[in-house]
Amino acid sequence: MEEKKLYNAVRKVITLSDGRQIEIETGKLAKQADGSVVVKMGDTMLLATVVAAKDAKPDTDFMPLQVEYKEKYASCGRFPGGFMKREGKANDSEILVARLIDRALRPLFPADYHAEVYVTVNLISADKDIQPDALAGLAASSALAVSDIPFGGPISEVRVARINGEYMINPSFSQMNDVDLDIMVAGTIDNILMVEGEMKEVSEEVMLGAIKFAHEEIKKHCAVQMELSKELGKDVKRTYCHEVNDEELRQTIITELYDRAYEIATSGTMKHEREDMFNALEEEFASRYTEEELEEKAPLIHKYFHDDVQKKAMRNMILDEGKRLDGRKTDEIRPIWCEVGYLPAAHGSAIFTRGETQSLTTVTLGTKLDEKVKDEVLVQGSEQFVLHYNFPPFSTGEAKAARGLSRREIGHGHLAWRALKPMVPVGEENPYAVRVVSDILESNGSSSMATVCAGTLALMDAGVKLKKPVSGIAMGLITDSASGKWAVLSDILGDEDHLGDMDFKVTGTRDGITATQMDIKVDGLSYEVLATALEQARKGRMHILDKITECIAEPREDYRPFVPRIKQITIPQDMIGAVIGPGGKVIQDIQKTTGTTITITEEDQKGIVDIFGSDKEALDGALARIKAIVAVPEVGETYHGKIRSIVAFGAFVEIMPGKDALLHISEIDYKRFETMEETGLKEGDEIDVKLIGIDAKTGKLKLSRKALLPKPEGYVERERRPRPERAERGERHDRGERRPRPDHKNE
Repeated sequence: MEEKKLYNAVRKVITLSDGRQIEIETGKLAKQADGSVVVKMGDTMLLATVVAAKDAKPDTDFMPLQVEYKEKYASCGRFPGGFMKREGKANDSEILVARLIDRALRPLFPADYHAEVYVTVNLISADKDIQPDALAGLAASSALAVSDIPFGGPISEVRVARINGEYMINPSFSQMNDVDLDIMVAGTIDNILMVEGEMKEVSEEVMLGAIKFAHEEIKKHCAVQMELSKELGKDVKRTYCHEVNDEELRQTIITELYDRAYEIATSGTMKHEREDMFNALEEEFASRYTEEELEEKAPLIHKYFHDDVQKKAMRNMILDEGKRLDGRKTDEIRPIWCEVGYLPAAHGSAIFTRGETQSLTTVTLGTKLDEKVKDEVLVQGSEQFVLHYNFPPFSTGEAKAARGLSRREIGHGHLAWRALKPMVPVGEENPYAVRVVSDILESNGSSSMATVCAGTLALMDAGVKLKKPVSGIAMGLITDSASGKWAVLSDILGDEDHLGDMDFKVTGTRDGITATQMDIKVDGLSYEVLATALEQARKGRMHILDKITECIAEPREDYRPFVPRIKQITIPQDMIGAVIGPGGKVIQDIQKTTGTTITITEEDQKGIVDIFGSDKEALDGALARIKAIVAVPEVGETYHGKIRSIVAFGAFVEIMPGKDALLHISEIDYKRFETMEETGLKEGDEIDVKLIGIDAKTGKLKLSRKALLPKPEGYVERERRPRPERAERGERHDRGERRPRPDHKNE
């Protein structure tokens, strides 16, 4: 009987320019999902699945997309940490990768498609030198490509790094040490959709070149997915009907409300006043219908008013008059005011306010024990500099409780962290762990860029030796494909972000870009428009930097009074154990008696000791004890020591912490003692001794007390005949040689 094949795997291969290959396989795993693929590169494998509900839930007027990215510890043979020893909720890194996928996929679902869609990407095998996040977007898109779910893709995501002036696609972990640009780029075969990454003060031209380089690779990935979809017959998608429209109602709303909405848009009012005016206009129109009629028409009225009246009025106002909702010109920055040192008890603090966006940011300095510990599947270690971003509901006037940390807060905080990271000194340049916390108090515009500016101010207020000030700006875009008109907007409002075609955030110093995040919502965005946006952003950043440096031009010369002080010394690697002591006894005693915190790390075959204390006396006391432990005894020096033990042939004296040396009975006095009892010395006595020798082979120390005493009158040092070395005596014995004995007979 012929064996039936249980699966029919289909594979496609993408070959990178350097010969590396990416394999896409479907039909073997997770076949009950609407679409599933395994993307493989080297030993790294990602399983991506996608499932969509058969229909939309009632009254759903948005795209309920959920993207999850998870790294399995078994993928590289590791146990998860913690008590449970199993994967838990997504960590920050997994959330950030999920956001990269989400932001690329979401704009490409049809506007009228409202069924729940769940995209799940799991790292199931991990090559320790391959970065899996660069493959996650390709995997998610491929799963959609082999499904019948309506989707305007395919897309792909690639990482571009610049190494020694050359761009490279999807570099390995080991190749990332010397890069000056690291960005993720997502796009379709025709357009760029998303860019996010960090740089070391590169120019706008370098960043634009990296985006173009990435798009050429993305086109190849998309072509392979289209070929796979067609081969499987999945190029024809499922039919659906998630919206019922009323064209007569739409035209009535446009005819009656557009001119009045345009008048509100051009009034130059503040955010909440403008919202109230728009809401009143919508409610006035809706009031002509009965409650029964509104059950059906209210969602449509809101949709048509928002999309066909409010949105178009705002966009046309900008394109036709060059005028914005708050009355500004397209390249104009809102008024800015800054203040540092606002919180007297914080290590560093600043307020940055730009228009109706405000960040109160603090800086806290700590020890190595305060550094963030990373224990991810492929990344382990610690981070000396962290940044956290909080966006409470009251910042936008919402009456609701703050429930946990949102993915948006993690993403915005990560962008601000990337912006400041190249300028924050770490390692030997800065002994402190640094935590920046941005609390957004008002929001109408980019609060992540306000965080970058407030973070710069707070770090300099804290006395952290920031290499250069950093500023950030959010750019927007309004386009009209019919007329070909477009306008780039500097320092966008929340409404301009929501109703516009692009959200483009750029941060940097006066010398170049440090981070960027771009989301494009329109097809056919040219590189000419991108170049214009980058140049306009550069000018805006310079303006904001001027405002920052007017407030505080450079870091304070000294830390604020509340900052605990750190003293850092380097000790020999072989002395680390002596400072720590058996079971940590020595270092714990130093910390307890001096009230300090001490950390020791081993770097480059030496020990880095950080002493963290609240006052100078405590620091000096701890430092003196450590220096005494690691000090190297010198022959000829006099030491004040304590007798630790008495033995028959002498006494062992502690001349330095943890360093005992022998005071032989013959070196105690010029007198001759037969027993130690005759010397009068006992354990615990403190005496002065002189170091008279160090054994070259054993390192044992030889002490003398009599060398410090006056020599008695008439005292003659007995001359000692040198004895042969032990090795020489052993050799003579091994050869059977004996000393000649006198011949008594011959005498």
